[in-house]
Amino acid sequence: MPEKQLGVLKALDVAKTQLYHFTAILIAGMGFFTDAYDLFCVSLVTKLLGRIYYFNPLSDKPGSLPPHVAGAVNGAALCGTLAGQLFFGWLGDKLGRKTVYGITLIMMTLCSIGSGLSFGNKATGVMTTLCFFRFWLGFGIGGDYPLSATIMSEYANKKTRGAFIGAVFAMQGVGILAGGFVALVVSSIFDMKFPAPTYEVDRVLSTPPQADYVWRIIVMFGALPAVLTYYWRMKMPETARYTALVAKNIKQATQDMSKVLQIQLEVEERAADIMKDPRLSYGLFSKEFAKRHGLPLLGCTTTWFLLDIAFYSQNLFQKDIFSGIGWIPKASTMNAIHEVFKIARAQTLIALCSTVPGYWFTVAFIEIMGRVAIQLMGFFMMTVFMFAIAFPYDHWTKPENRLGFVVMYSLTFFFANFGPNATTFIIPAEIFPARLRSTCHGISAATGKAGAIVGAFGFLYAAQPQDKTKTDAGYPPGIGIKNSLITLGVINFVGMLFTFLVPEPKGKSLEELSGENEVGK
Repeated sequence: MPEKQLGVLKALDVAKTQLYHFTAILIAGMGFFTDAYDLFCVSLVTKLLGRIYYFNPLSDKPGSLPPHVAGAVNGAALCGTLAGQLFFGWLGDKLGRKTVYGITLIMMTLCSIGSGLSFGNKATGVMTTLCFFRFWLGFGIGGDYPLSATIMSEYANKKTRGAFIGAVFAMQGVGILAGGFVALVVSSIFDMKFPAPTYEVDRVLSTPPQADYVWRIIVMFGALPAVLTYYWRMKMPETARYTALVAKNIKQATQDMSKVLQIQLEVEERAADIMKDPRLSYGLFSKEFAKRHGLPLLGCTTTWFLLDIAFYSQNLFQKDIFSGIGWIPKASTMNAIHEVFKIARAQTLIALCSTVPGYWFTVAFIEIMGRVAIQLMGFFMMTVFMFAIAFPYDHWTKPENRLGFVVMYSLTFFFANFGPNATTFIIPAEIFPARLRSTCHGISAATGKAGAIVGAFGFLYAAQPQDKTKTDAGYPPGIGIKNSLITLGVINFVGMLFTFLVPEPKGKSLEELSGENEVGK
């Protein structure tokens, strides 16, 4: 089959790595930095919210969010993200990547500020408005997934495309770290300025009135990187692949890329061929799409779904581990602000030691090993470590073995990120046609978020002890942590099997992968 790829796209595929590639990584990556900061910073302040708004002076324990409120605060952003991935993924193929990219950034900025300005000082008012703004914050974040991945894949050359998309995704780890650092700084300053006794010593004074500013500042800080990158996002030209293959304006695509690549490209007058060719106009729900891309889309959606069940439910066990090894003392032995500091320190250590290195290992090795090999390896290692934690779970719960538990637990995080957490984001941006690329990535990502919702809420209940006298307040008995971990191991193994449906995009042009170079065959 002769290759009939457009000259401007071929020029992009073979372009030397230069400044505009790194500019694109930074601009798209700062969106992902903001996404991660906004999604994960709330876990640093949920205990503080409980102390402030659900304080009971008669209780031996500080106030905590009731299960339905904790679920709503965490779930609002996840549900918003799922909806945003589907909507903005579709819109990115209809209106263009650049236009929709600006909309998502404005939305994220306004809703970050809105979350921190949640109205009133009563639990109902604050939590209701916080959930409202976090839903719409998630909606904007959802749009950033397909658009960041699609823009980077369409700008990159074919030799380094996987590493570049991986670098954008790796900014998620930097965003998680930044959340921890901001919480550490803010809580340290407030703890020094407004010293308070522990909850054991004085239940009322252990939460100073100024603690209400702590969580608001941490949450609102997420607006800053979004504002800083808005100007640069708007200066980026539309991707040549969208302009040429979807908008059918090859002349404009050539002019845009001539400026970006700083070389003179010849304009090809072949728009008529592209517009007439029926193989480049089939829709998402057509037989042609099902035949060409049905199994790869099934592979992308199922692997992302299964990965996110495991990945998000893993986060549930952090609090148990941190407490068990003494990183976080009992809540009653701290004041409200110092507790934020301790939680932020523990999460930052986990991010530094396992989460962030995992992302960058993917960037370093993806063009050597390939996407599918990394995904298979990641799922396999996650299965191994999950079973290694689960079956001798009673052994790991003993105080002298806690450090080993943390090492095993950190390694499952490491191989999630040097594995399917990165590759499930990268592959859908490479294997679908330009006019459906953002939509298909959005569908894959939304399926992943459905898995995240299952992981975050299903396992919150599943991990409860089977003995109903030992469950957390408000929860029914579950299957216990040991059985939950075994289930997660099985889920990881099934994810490994579904990976075989996904094609290997390494070293191939986007048009070769999607069949768009078949024009005029």
